[in-house]
Amino acid sequence: MMGKDLFWAIRGGGGGSFGIILWWKIKLVPVPETVTFFRVGKTLEQGGMMSRISESKIPYPHRKGILFMIQYLTAWGDGDKDPERHIDRIREVYEYMTPYVFNSPRQAYVNYRDLDLGINKNNMCFDWPITDHWGIRYYNEDNFKRLCLIFICAATPTSPASTPENFIQCVSKNSELSVPVTTTLFTPNNSSFNSILDSTATNLRFLKPSLPKPEFIFTPLHDSQVQAAVICLRKLGLQLRLRSGGHDFEGVSYTSESQAPFVIIDLVNLRRIEVNIEDTSAWVQAGATNGELYYRISQKSRVHTFPAGICTSLGIGGYITGGGYGSLLRKYGLAADNVVDALIVDVNGKILDRKAMGEDLFWAIRGGGGGSFGIILWWKIKLVSVPEKVTVFRITKTLEQGAKKIIQKWQQIADKLDEDLFLKVTTTVANGTMIGQRTIATTYEALFLGNTNGLLRIMDHSFPELGLIKKDCVEMSWIETAAFLEGRQNGTPVEYLLQSKSIFKTFFKAKSDFIKKPIPDVGLEGLWERLLEKDIQAAIIWTPYGGKMSVIPESDSPFPHRKGIIFMSQYFNTWNIGEKHPEKHINWNRKLYEYMAPYVSMSPREAYVNYRDLDIGRNKKMNNTTSFKQSRVWGEKYFKANFDRLVSVKSEVDPDNFFWHEQSVPPLLNLRAIPPLNQKKD
Repeated sequence: MMGKDLFWAIRGGGGGSFGIILWWKIKLVPVPETVTFFRVGKTLEQGGMMSRISESKIPYPHRKGILFMIQYLTAWGDGDKDPERHIDRIREVYEYMTPYVFNSPRQAYVNYRDLDLGINKNNMCFDWPITDHWGIRYYNEDNFKRLCLIFICAATPTSPASTPENFIQCVSKNSELSVPVTTTLFTPNNSSFNSILDSTATNLRFLKPSLPKPEFIFTPLHDSQVQAAVICLRKLGLQLRLRSGGHDFEGVSYTSESQAPFVIIDLVNLRRIEVNIEDTSAWVQAGATNGELYYRISQKSRVHTFPAGICTSLGIGGYITGGGYGSLLRKYGLAADNVVDALIVDVNGKILDRKAMGEDLFWAIRGGGGGSFGIILWWKIKLVSVPEKVTVFRITKTLEQGAKKIIQKWQQIADKLDEDLFLKVTTTVANGTMIGQRTIATTYEALFLGNTNGLLRIMDHSFPELGLIKKDCVEMSWIETAAFLEGRQNGTPVEYLLQSKSIFKTFFKAKSDFIKKPIPDVGLEGLWERLLEKDIQAAIIWTPYGGKMSVIPESDSPFPHRKGIIFMSQYFNTWNIGEKHPEKHINWNRKLYEYMAPYVSMSPREAYVNYRDLDIGRNKKMNNTTSFKQSRVWGEKYFKANFDRLVSVKSEVDPDNFFWHEQSVPPLLNLRAIPPLNQKKD
């Protein structure tokens, strides 16, 4: 049996590469008894069904977007003494047509074979500079890479194994442990495949059956297996997707827009945590969650913690690579601001600590986004101090209770409050006082690093409009605030933090903004009007800045959103399973984002990389490169002027762009080619 990969390859991959076809079994199609035909002076081969078939269905990629195909044909007589002039003439015509045809790459039809495009010098498919030159024209890059991989598997008699088997053999050879197949590698034929794929993914939009699925999922048990996986995936020509917690808003950690075969490395088994209270530090493996980290620290000390996120099921590996904020950001800054060392697997499969990787790469991984520079294995983090007892409260105010006046005051003081006080606002829709009436509700949630009396003094002085009183306040240990801030019932046992999988799984779309000036009444009213639209389930979450965030320079890490930011705004909406028109909800979020443009940061309009949004730009990988110009569209929104330094680091550590995804930092071969970033003042 040839298998699905070889069957895919022979239907459009060109003759003479994979074997000798003896028979084809073809599908007949119906036609009318009488048909009509006509002849025109150009080829009309595209459109119709050709536009509806995916480029990756078979190796032949020339589908959607093609108006028509052109064939240039010349002929000459048997006795022509100068045939080269005819060949040269058609070459000139071909060159002349360059501006008018599809480029990047300039496509060609393999059955109209043209050796001018490139000729193999030997029988090795991965003589890439030669074969890539013509291969991507006939098949596009993703299809051609798959053909190359199939060629190696089909043409090497000593390696008849499938891709997963080749991978297992390679990993076993290159790691300290042999790979137990049944517990670490899952293919679509495995009964556990779907449950493993779905296990930590939170955005159900990207688990639809129609979306690309990985060739297999690998869940390594040891650091050396991660090293070996990088070596082997490069050797096999497979694209990598890396998952630590599965919370990527656009599903980048477990699906791919690229047509190329891809593999998920899921770090779910790498979750050790080693806490050293005497040194006020901890080593944390990338597969551990925020909740597990909080719990393990609390076992050693009730007055130490780490300034990580409110969502406790976040994987610490990816979370810190985006900066990572939580309820302690005004006191201690970001999670990435409190990292002192790391272990990373680089593109060559080597494990590097801070000293070995150098300060540039160490800078880049602390806020430059995941999946661009290597695979984080461990973070060494600095623990911070918290009181034995802290104070929390939650108060909701509707429009009828003066929400507009209160939130306007919050905007004036949110970034100026005592740095021991974190006070965020979530705006939603609630039932009004009349039956059937809907209104706007603003919920204020706070964590204060002190007792109730101290909190009341600050609130009475700075924010009396909220009307906080003593009975609204609850004192508890810091570890107990995790459940409170996550919206769980008071008294929830802290052991819930060890439940690593998120209970939040839904269809959603999210975007982010940073606000430098209070939003006026007219802006708020338009925002609320959109929230009240029919069938919309949404929340607007405002996270206060100031405090420590205003002290740390923008260039201290790739995360640049520091001084001058009053608060960050997240626009988050969901819809139910079975929704017939999900685009309606996605478009609602996009229109809201467009509406907010006059009230948020500008030039660039800043965004938070951990709230990934492919609407603001995405990489399009062609010819094994990513356009710097395309990447800069989204890169400066996430990183501002830091994007240029990230590109320089990427160019040094991963020049061939192995660690690639839709918003990975691109390499630039000529570093001097980076044009200056125009930064305008708001």
